[in-house]
Amino acid sequence: MSTRRATREAVVKVQLVERIPVNLEEEVRRSSRNVLAPKRFQHSPSAETPKKKTRIKTQDDKHTQKKTLDLKEEAAESSDVEYTSNGHGGLSPYELERLENIRQNQAFLSSISLFQATEELKELTRPKASQRGLMRSQAAAKETLPARKSLRLQNKEAEILTLPPEPTGMLSHKEFTSLKKSAGPLPMNPLNMEEGSKLPSQLLDLCSEDLTEEKKVELDVKEYSSALKNMRITEDRVAKVVKDRIFSAAFHPCTSSLLMAAGDKWGKVGLWKLSGDWGDDGVLLFEPHTRPVGCMAFSRAHATHLLSLSYDGSLRCMDVEKAVFDDVYDIDDGLKSFDFMSHDCSTLVVGNWYGEVAIVDRRTPGNSHESLHSLDPKVVRCVSVHPLQKQYFAVAESRVVNIYDSRCLKKTNSQAVSQLHGHSLSISSAYFSPCTGNRVLTSCMDNHIRIYDTSAMTTKSPLLTKIRHDMQTGRWLSKLSAVWDPKREDCFVVASMSKPRKVQVFHESGRPQHTFMDDENLNTVLSVTAFHPTRNALLGGNSSGRLHVFSD
Repeated sequence: MSTRRATREAVVKVQLVERIPVNLEEEVRRSSRNVLAPKRFQHSPSAETPKKKTRIKTQDDKHTQKKTLDLKEEAAESSDVEYTSNGHGGLSPYELERLENIRQNQAFLSSISLFQATEELKELTRPKASQRGLMRSQAAAKETLPARKSLRLQNKEAEILTLPPEPTGMLSHKEFTSLKKSAGPLPMNPLNMEEGSKLPSQLLDLCSEDLTEEKKVELDVKEYSSALKNMRITEDRVAKVVKDRIFSAAFHPCTSSLLMAAGDKWGKVGLWKLSGDWGDDGVLLFEPHTRPVGCMAFSRAHATHLLSLSYDGSLRCMDVEKAVFDDVYDIDDGLKSFDFMSHDCSTLVVGNWYGEVAIVDRRTPGNSHESLHSLDPKVVRCVSVHPLQKQYFAVAESRVVNIYDSRCLKKTNSQAVSQLHGHSLSISSAYFSPCTGNRVLTSCMDNHIRIYDTSAMTTKSPLLTKIRHDMQTGRWLSKLSAVWDPKREDCFVVASMSKPRKVQVFHESGRPQHTFMDDENLNTVLSVTAFHPTRNALLGGNSSGRLHVFSD
């Protein structure tokens, strides 16, 4: 038994001796954190710890030690490293060298201003809305009110209040009509200029420009595509023209400068001359209506006239020469679309939300219609007149587009000359082709754009092309509508919901002609689009009241 115990003790002693470090005086490398010193085993518990050898410090040793202390102090200032008070509590030479490298790198980056350049690059790459056009109204300083306290905390009795009457749901008809502008002419007083200011004389000169049409040069499809590629957008071609979401927009036919008009959600109409010096960066703002301006167009016979139609039931003519908004047609509410039925733009067809169309003659005194015809039990969303045979007009009804002859209309149950079938949901718009009227372009909420052949005016017009296109804009954007380029018979433009944001031009065969994109100046959906009647220019309006212009 004693032999086994002696053998076991001998084995333990041998293991302890083998685990003794070779050199106890060698410095132990440590991390920057305070950790416990490693255990040191000895061959016997009674053995004494060997004493460190002393050596005389030379001048070089003192210099080296001083340099090491300086590096330690500098590292301590630039980091949160803590040092222990024992002899092995300092940083290792490796970590001191690492900290010195970090300090030198930071000093180099600061000397070349890299951090400042990084922040400036972030600011440049972040898209910002254009600040041209209408200025943001300065919000009034909010009055600081004392903190609210409940009556229970104030040890007061609760007040007995009577409940207000329950709301009826919708605004009454009288409440709607009270918000409407009074009938009759309204003065053209710009809202963004001082009260009593007159219209700029340059505006009348621009609108009175001689519009004698020059001989148009017919371009083939390749030349047309190359012309579209030369159209660009820059920062000065984006401006806030109205305060709220744009519902309609149009180009003035003048060619010396680009003059545009836009109508917004709350009845305001804005005029913008590109690179103009009046108003706010060439923008003048008016308020002839009180509800969305759903349709507008410049008169082709009188260049100083701009007709605008609103959901509030008013159709007005902005006369720049007289500086008034004349009252053309007026009902209680619900006007939706209009188009000119004569070459002198004196006769109009007007559609409303109640499925009716009215024939209006501007030469007749008053603001009433000549005749009223009920076509659809639900709604009329768009009307478009044939460019050559003015007696024909297309109506976008519930799920079908009907073409009527104005000479054969009845008060109810009017017979359509031709029908355009194939739509499964509501139709947003329907337009005759601008040159011959041999095509009708429709936009439907079933995510399709369709082109029909109406050259023969048969009972059922044949479908030529069907293009898949996302039309789901949601409630905060205006509905997308494909519109023709007035300079051509076979190409049209439509906005896109895809990202990056873009505007697309298609051929009637469904082949894409060009896609307008710009990472810096085009970052929103341009729901409302329109081409210039003679120049290579395209405008697009978004939900914040800004117009974007692509031009050569």
